[in-house]
Amino acid sequence: MAAEGNTPEDFKAHFKSYSSFATMMKWGTILSFITGMVVVVIISS
Repeated sequence: MAAEGNTPEDFKAHFKSYSSFATMMKWGTILSFITGMVVVVIISS
């Protein structure tokens, strides 16, 4: 019963969704850092 649903197609779908999540987190982190730096520059001016 534990092996139920563990087909190669499930792993492909899992990898695709995890890859999308990792890409979204990477760009979100970069965008947040840039936004934070802009705010710091505006405040310090």
